[in-house]
Amino acid sequence: MPARLQIGAKLPNSGALPVERGLSELARVLERAGFDSVWVSDHVVLPGTIESRYPFAADGRATWPTDTPYFDALIALALAAAVTERVSLGIAVLVLPLRHPVVAAKQLATIDVASRGRLRLGVGAGWLREEFEALDVPYATRGSRLDEWIELLRMCWTGTPDPHDGRHYRLPAGVRCLPTPVRRVPILVGGHSPQALRRAGAVGEGWLGQQSLGDLDTAEIEAARRTMAEAARAAGRDPDGLAVVLRIVESAGMTAQLAPRLRELAAAGVDEGIVDVDWAGGGAGAELRRLMAGGAWGSWPGGWRR
Repeated sequence: MPARLQIGAKLPNSGALPVERGLSELARVLERAGFDSVWVSDHVVLPGTIESRYPFAADGRATWPTDTPYFDALIALALAAAVTERVSLGIAVLVLPLRHPVVAAKQLATIDVASRGRLRLGVGAGWLREEFEALDVPYATRGSRLDEWIELLRMCWTGTPDPHDGRHYRLPAGVRCLPTPVRRVPILVGGHSPQALRRAGAVGEGWLGQQSLGDLDTAEIEAARRTMAEAARAAGRDPDGLAVVLRIVESAGMTAQLAPRLRELAAAGVDEGIVDVDWAGGGAGAELRRLMAGGAWGSWPGGWRR
């Protein structure tokens, strides 16, 4: 029988809440509430005005103010790791081509060891050209950098990577990269382009998609899973082991609207949903209980199974 649909929560590492309440306290609250996982998001810098097309909106426009402070995703996750014991810890998603691959491998392995093997890594090629320009990283080669960086992460996580002479990076022989992760860190590939979905099936442990609550599209999810499975089979991999995680934005305080859709999402192939929490409402625990009750879940923990 398939595992139950899991529910994760967005740990807000942007805006005022990390300052007002502290990232550590927010992570504690989410774990105590009963969520399966907590996830942070990633931006290093934002431009004064965003000209790039935002791929997750129909009109291509990013709507948040660019003076929103973003706390570093990896540091935020390390803070969460230090104060939690059960929840898995994820990034949705790390713009991996903006990071130094060996330094990122070291930081991520450290988080996995510190959390006793709870790290789940979402990665993406990135969409914000202005951010790449600010960090002096070529935007045009972000896809090939992502592919190479994924390979380098996994090489470094062995502790003794083979020498590497790639298109964008050279790693000499004899390097030791320690500590090594507790277990193979799952890499979920973000993005909705055919190339991103094929990458998720060919080299990832699954796909990390994003939809807004008002525009949930199970047909897109089903098509994405098919594309990912085809790529996995072409690469000689078992598609049945691939996960689909869906980040559901604009969902804070909207449990009455989201709960009835949970079974539909699970039937479409979603293994886990990541929701926003209304921190000004009745609390994370109350929100999760309303979500479970409205979705006709069984007693917690265990949930209902699709």
